[in-house]
Amino acid sequence: MILFTVLFITQLYPLVWLLFYSLKNNEEILSGNFFALPAEFLWSNYQAAYEGGHYLQSLLNSIKITSITMVCVILLSSMVAYAITRFRFRYGNLIMIIFLLGMMIPLQATLLPLMVMFKKVDILNTHLSLILPYIAFQIPIAVFILSGFMRTIPAEIEESAVMDGANTYRTFLSIIVPISVPPMMTVCILTFIQIWNEYILAATFISSASLKTLPFGVFSFVSQYSVNYGAIGAYLVMGAAPVILIYFLLSEKITKGMVAGAVKG
Repeated sequence: MILFTVLFITQLYPLVWLLFYSLKNNEEILSGNFFALPAEFLWSNYQAAYEGGHYLQSLLNSIKITSITMVCVILLSSMVAYAITRFRFRYGNLIMIIFLLGMMIPLQATLLPLMVMFKKVDILNTHLSLILPYIAFQIPIAVFILSGFMRTIPAEIEESAVMDGANTYRTFLSIIVPISVPPMMTVCILTFIQIWNEYILAATFISSASLKTLPFGVFSFVSQYSVNYGAIGAYLVMGAAPVILIYFLLSEKITKGMVAGAVKG
Protein backbone atom coordinates (compact mmCIF):
# COMPACT_ATOMS: atom_id res chain seq x y z
CA MET A 1 0.00 0.00 0.00
CA ILE A 2 2.83 2.39 0.87
CA LEU A 3 4.61 1.62 -2.41
CA PHE A 4 1.41 2.21 -4.36
CA THR A 5 0.89 5.54 -2.60
CA VAL A 6 4.44 6.64 -3.40
CA LEU A 7 4.04 5.66 -7.07
CA PHE A 8 0.70 7.43 -7.28
CA ILE A 9 2.11 10.64 -5.82
CA THR A 10 5.19 10.62 -8.03
CA GLN A 11 3.05 10.08 -11.14
CA LEU A 12 0.39 12.64 -10.19
CA TYR A 13 2.67 15.37 -8.87
CA PRO A 14 4.02 16.57 -12.27
CA LEU A 15 0.47 17.04 -13.53
CA VAL A 16 -0.60 18.98 -10.45
CA TRP A 17 2.59 21.05 -10.56
CA LEU A 18 1.99 21.92 -14.22
CA LEU A 19 -1.58 22.95 -13.44
CA PHE A 20 -0.44 25.31 -10.66
CA TYR A 21 2.38 26.53 -12.91
CA SER A 22 -0.13 27.52 -15.57
CA LEU A 23 -2.04 29.69 -13.08
CA LYS A 24 0.91 31.72 -11.79
CA ASN A 25 2.52 34.92 -12.97
CA ASN A 26 6.17 35.18 -13.98
CA GLU A 27 7.24 36.54 -10.60
CA GLU A 28 5.84 33.53 -8.73
CA ILE A 29 7.30 31.09 -11.23
CA LEU A 30 10.78 32.61 -11.11
CA SER A 31 10.74 32.74 -7.28
CA GLY A 32 11.70 29.05 -7.23
CA ASN A 33 8.96 28.03 -4.78
CA PHE A 34 7.64 25.06 -6.74
CA PHE A 35 5.29 23.79 -4.04
CA ALA A 36 3.48 27.08 -3.40
CA LEU A 37 -0.08 27.64 -4.56
CA PRO A 38 -0.69 30.62 -6.86
CA ALA A 39 -1.39 33.82 -4.95
CA GLU A 40 -4.05 34.52 -7.57
CA PHE A 41 -5.39 32.04 -10.09
CA LEU A 42 -4.59 33.67 -13.42
CA TRP A 43 -7.12 32.07 -15.76
CA SER A 44 -6.13 34.77 -18.25
CA ASN A 45 -3.10 32.58 -19.01
CA TYR A 46 -5.45 30.08 -20.63
CA GLN A 47 -7.13 32.80 -22.65
CA ALA A 48 -3.75 34.00 -23.89
CA ALA A 49 -2.73 30.45 -24.78
CA TYR A 50 -6.03 29.73 -26.55
CA GLU A 51 -6.03 32.90 -28.63
CA GLY A 52 -2.32 33.44 -29.21
CA GLY A 53 -1.41 29.84 -29.93
CA HIS A 54 -4.22 29.04 -32.40
CA TYR A 55 -5.15 26.18 -30.11
CA LEU A 56 -8.49 25.31 -31.71
CA GLN A 57 -7.02 25.08 -35.20
CA SER A 58 -4.16 22.84 -34.05
CA LEU A 59 -6.61 20.73 -32.04
CA LEU A 60 -8.88 20.19 -35.05
CA ASN A 61 -5.89 19.28 -37.23
CA SER A 62 -4.77 16.68 -34.68
CA ILE A 63 -8.29 15.27 -34.40
CA LYS A 64 -8.57 14.99 -38.19
CA ILE A 65 -5.21 13.29 -38.67
CA THR A 66 -5.59 10.97 -35.68
CA SER A 67 -9.15 9.91 -36.58
CA ILE A 68 -8.30 9.08 -40.20
CA THR A 69 -5.21 7.18 -39.08
CA MET A 70 -7.13 5.16 -36.48
CA VAL A 71 -9.86 4.16 -38.94
CA CYS A 72 -7.35 3.10 -41.61
CA VAL A 73 -5.19 1.18 -39.13
CA ILE A 74 -8.17 -0.75 -37.76
CA LEU A 75 -9.52 -1.61 -41.21
CA LEU A 76 -6.21 -2.69 -42.70
CA SER A 77 -4.71 -4.44 -39.68
CA SER A 78 -7.88 -6.41 -38.89
CA MET A 79 -8.07 -7.74 -42.45
CA VAL A 80 -4.36 -8.62 -42.46
CA ALA A 81 -4.59 -10.33 -39.07
CA TYR A 82 -7.64 -12.32 -40.21
CA ALA A 83 -5.89 -13.44 -43.38
CA ILE A 84 -2.73 -14.48 -41.53
CA THR A 85 -4.52 -16.42 -38.79
CA ARG A 86 -7.32 -18.02 -40.84
CA PHE A 87 -6.08 -18.49 -44.41
CA ARG A 88 -3.61 -21.30 -44.87
CA PHE A 89 -1.14 -20.25 -47.52
CA ARG A 90 2.54 -20.92 -48.04
CA TYR A 91 4.02 -17.59 -47.02
CA GLY A 92 1.71 -16.75 -44.12
CA ASN A 93 4.42 -16.94 -41.45
CA LEU A 94 6.83 -14.97 -43.61
CA ILE A 95 4.29 -12.16 -44.00
CA MET A 96 3.80 -12.09 -40.25
CA ILE A 97 7.57 -11.84 -39.72
CA ILE A 98 7.75 -8.94 -42.19
CA PHE A 99 5.10 -7.06 -40.21
CA LEU A 100 6.94 -7.76 -36.97
CA LEU A 101 10.15 -6.44 -38.50
CA GLY A 102 8.27 -3.25 -39.21
CA MET A 103 8.10 -2.65 -35.46
CA MET A 104 11.91 -2.48 -35.37
CA ILE A 105 12.37 0.30 -37.95
CA PRO A 106 13.21 3.60 -36.22
CA LEU A 107 11.14 6.57 -37.27
CA GLN A 108 14.20 8.77 -37.75
CA ALA A 109 15.64 6.42 -40.39
CA THR A 110 12.67 7.04 -42.69
CA LEU A 111 12.65 10.85 -42.69
CA LEU A 112 14.94 11.41 -45.68
CA PRO A 113 13.45 8.70 -47.94
CA LEU A 114 9.93 9.86 -47.13
CA MET A 115 10.90 13.48 -47.78
CA VAL A 116 12.20 12.57 -51.24
CA MET A 117 9.17 10.43 -52.08
CA PHE A 118 6.61 12.95 -50.90
CA LYS A 119 8.34 15.76 -52.77
CA LYS A 120 8.18 13.77 -56.02
CA VAL A 121 4.45 13.08 -55.64
CA ASP A 122 3.82 16.65 -54.41
CA ILE A 123 2.19 15.91 -51.06
CA LEU A 124 4.68 17.66 -48.80
CA ASN A 125 3.09 20.19 -46.44
CA THR A 126 -0.23 18.36 -46.51
CA HIS A 127 -1.94 16.23 -43.90
CA LEU A 128 -1.58 13.25 -46.23
CA SER A 129 2.19 13.39 -45.75
CA LEU A 130 1.57 12.64 -42.06
CA ILE A 131 -1.32 10.21 -42.35
CA LEU A 132 0.46 7.77 -44.70
CA PRO A 133 3.57 7.18 -42.54
CA TYR A 134 1.46 7.17 -39.38
CA ILE A 135 -0.61 4.32 -40.81
CA ALA A 136 2.50 2.45 -41.91
CA PHE A 137 4.15 2.69 -38.50
CA GLN A 138 1.05 1.71 -36.53
CA ILE A 139 -0.06 -1.29 -38.59
CA PRO A 140 2.69 -3.72 -37.38
CA ILE A 141 1.80 -3.46 -33.68
CA ALA A 142 -1.90 -3.54 -34.58
CA VAL A 143 -1.45 -6.74 -36.61
CA PHE A 144 0.54 -8.26 -33.76
CA ILE A 145 -2.20 -7.54 -31.21
CA LEU A 146 -5.15 -8.54 -33.39
CA SER A 147 -3.57 -11.71 -34.79
CA GLY A 148 -2.74 -12.87 -31.26
CA PHE A 149 -6.39 -12.49 -30.31
CA MET A 150 -7.88 -13.98 -33.48
CA ARG A 151 -5.87 -17.16 -33.00
CA THR A 152 -7.91 -17.77 -29.85
CA ILE A 153 -11.27 -17.61 -31.65
CA PRO A 154 -12.60 -21.18 -32.16
CA ALA A 155 -12.76 -22.19 -35.80
CA GLU A 156 -16.09 -23.93 -35.15
CA ILE A 157 -17.82 -20.53 -35.02
CA GLU A 158 -16.76 -19.74 -38.56
CA GLU A 159 -17.53 -23.24 -39.78
CA SER A 160 -21.09 -22.87 -38.57
CA ALA A 161 -21.41 -19.58 -40.44
CA VAL A 162 -20.04 -21.16 -43.64
CA MET A 163 -22.56 -23.99 -43.36
CA ASP A 164 -25.31 -21.36 -43.12
CA GLY A 165 -24.13 -19.87 -46.42
CA ALA A 166 -21.94 -17.00 -45.23
CA ASN A 167 -18.98 -16.14 -47.43
CA THR A 168 -15.55 -14.96 -46.20
CA TYR A 169 -16.48 -11.29 -46.09
CA ARG A 170 -19.74 -11.93 -44.24
CA THR A 171 -17.97 -14.17 -41.74
CA PHE A 172 -15.33 -11.54 -41.09
CA LEU A 173 -17.77 -8.66 -40.68
CA SER A 174 -20.51 -10.47 -38.77
CA ILE A 175 -18.47 -12.78 -36.52
CA ILE A 176 -14.78 -11.89 -36.28
CA VAL A 177 -15.14 -8.11 -36.02
CA PRO A 178 -17.73 -8.11 -33.17
CA ILE A 179 -15.70 -10.67 -31.20
CA SER A 180 -12.50 -8.67 -31.73
CA VAL A 181 -13.83 -5.39 -30.31
CA PRO A 182 -11.65 -5.49 -27.11
CA PRO A 183 -8.29 -5.75 -28.92
CA MET A 184 -9.52 -3.27 -31.54
CA MET A 185 -10.21 -0.79 -28.75
CA THR A 186 -6.67 -1.37 -27.52
CA VAL A 187 -5.29 -0.68 -30.98
CA CYS A 188 -7.38 2.49 -31.26
CA ILE A 189 -6.19 3.83 -27.91
CA LEU A 190 -2.52 3.01 -28.50
CA THR A 191 -2.72 4.55 -31.97
CA PHE A 192 -4.39 7.65 -30.58
CA ILE A 193 -1.75 8.19 -27.91
CA GLN A 194 1.14 7.57 -30.31
CA ILE A 195 -0.14 9.76 -33.14
CA TRP A 196 -1.48 12.55 -30.95
CA ASN A 197 1.93 13.10 -29.35
CA GLU A 198 4.04 12.68 -32.50
CA TYR A 199 6.25 15.66 -33.28
CA ILE A 200 9.18 14.64 -35.52
CA LEU A 201 7.20 13.94 -38.70
CA ALA A 202 4.89 16.88 -38.10
CA ALA A 203 7.84 19.25 -37.75
CA THR A 204 9.57 17.78 -40.83
CA PHE A 205 6.73 17.56 -43.33
CA ILE A 206 4.46 20.44 -42.27
CA SER A 207 5.47 24.08 -42.68
CA SER A 208 2.14 25.93 -42.95
CA ALA A 209 0.79 27.31 -39.68
CA SER A 210 -2.77 26.37 -40.67
CA LEU A 211 -1.80 22.66 -40.93
CA LYS A 212 0.12 22.31 -37.66
CA THR A 213 -0.83 19.59 -35.22
CA LEU A 214 -1.10 20.19 -31.48
CA PRO A 215 2.43 19.06 -30.46
CA PHE A 216 3.93 21.25 -33.17
CA GLY A 217 1.63 24.05 -32.06
CA VAL A 218 2.94 23.72 -28.51
CA PHE A 219 6.52 24.12 -29.70
CA SER A 220 5.63 27.14 -31.83
CA PHE A 221 3.76 28.75 -28.95
CA VAL A 222 6.67 28.21 -26.57
CA SER A 223 9.00 29.89 -29.06
CA GLN A 224 6.62 32.80 -29.54
CA TYR A 225 5.73 33.36 -25.86
CA SER A 226 9.09 32.55 -24.28
CA VAL A 227 8.67 35.34 -21.69
CA ASN A 228 5.12 34.45 -20.62
CA TYR A 229 5.76 31.30 -18.62
CA GLY A 230 2.25 31.03 -17.25
CA ALA A 231 0.71 31.05 -20.74
CA ILE A 232 3.22 28.43 -21.84
CA GLY A 233 2.17 26.24 -18.92
CA ALA A 234 -1.49 26.77 -19.84
CA TYR A 235 -0.86 25.68 -23.43
CA LEU A 236 0.99 22.60 -22.20
CA VAL A 237 -1.96 21.71 -19.96
CA MET A 238 -4.42 22.10 -22.83
CA GLY A 239 -2.16 20.09 -25.11
CA ALA A 240 -1.85 17.21 -22.66
CA ALA A 241 -5.48 17.21 -21.50
CA PRO A 242 -6.99 15.15 -24.38
CA VAL A 243 -4.45 12.32 -24.03
CA ILE A 244 -4.73 12.23 -20.23
CA LEU A 245 -8.52 12.18 -20.41
CA ILE A 246 -8.64 9.41 -23.01
CA TYR A 247 -6.10 7.32 -21.14
CA PHE A 248 -7.82 7.53 -17.75
CA LEU A 249 -11.24 6.82 -19.25
CA LEU A 250 -10.12 3.86 -21.34
CA SER A 251 -7.02 2.51 -19.55
CA GLU A 252 -8.94 -0.57 -18.40
CA LYS A 253 -9.80 -1.42 -21.99
CA ILE A 254 -6.11 -1.22 -22.93
CA THR A 255 -5.24 -3.79 -20.26
CA LYS A 256 -8.10 -6.12 -21.18
CA GLY A 257 -7.29 -5.98 -24.87
CA MET A 258 -3.59 -6.68 -24.37
CA VAL A 259 -4.30 -9.57 -21.98
CA ALA A 260 -6.89 -11.04 -24.34
CA GLY A 261 -4.35 -11.31 -27.10
CA ALA A 262 -1.29 -12.20 -25.05
CA VAL A 263 -2.44 -14.78 -22.49
CA LYS A 264 -4.53 -16.94 -24.77
CA GLY A 265 -2.25 -16.53 -27.80
